[in-house]
Amino acid sequence: MTLLPPEPMVPGPLLIVDDESLMQSRLSAILVSLGYAPDALLYADSIAAARAVRSSQPCAMALVDIGLPDGTGIDLIREWHESDPALPILVISAWSTGNTIVTALQAGATGYLLKERDDIEIALSIRSALRGGAPIDPFVARHILETTGTNAAADSAPAPVSGAAPFVRLSPREIEILGLVSKGLTNREISELLSLSKLTVECHIKSIYKKMSVRSRTQAVFEARAHGLLP
Repeated sequence: MTLLPPEPMVPGPLLIVDDESLMQSRLSAILVSLGYAPDALLYADSIAAARAVRSSQPCAMALVDIGLPDGTGIDLIREWHESDPALPILVISAWSTGNTIVTALQAGATGYLLKERDDIEIALSIRSALRGGAPIDPFVARHILETTGTNAAADSAPAPVSGAAPFVRLSPREIEILGLVSKGLTNREISELLSLSKLTVECHIKSIYKKMSVRSRTQAVFEARAHGLLP
């Protein structure tokens, strides 16, 4: 997979902290396309494993998910930033709540990106971080601005109507994919139709499941219709 021209020099090793094997594979492919050798990539699927890996082999950069089996990635970010403020730590997560985003950035995250982004967008953000930038997902930036401007209004806002379905925020791409799922298309058919890799489609669907707290395609479509996201 070639997304962007390889970087002339990439700092390594790089640590990927994510408990989803599909996402680990996806990030690995993106990083290899940027110039990383496979043996320069380290992996951890929990906070404990990440601490163990980093204690045995210092890393030059870390990609960290927020939701991990034994806690939150924010604890790792805070801990590592305090011990090494120069360490670039890029969050790549499906978590998009305002409090989580702000807390992660305050803890020392270099940038914050949502997993729902396409491979090229993730590659661009990682390349920016490698070059010393602080990439922020457009949704994240917009959300922070909206939150900053509406905190006072939110304090006096009426409570939600009892029994109303909670709002679920899906990206346009996720809604597009879910619409194709509702029509019975397989992941391979969706990938061919949208010119995306099958792995990217699978990652989008896993992100949809996580956001909607469902475990199947049928449940996802049902909930999407209940929230008015699909006809």
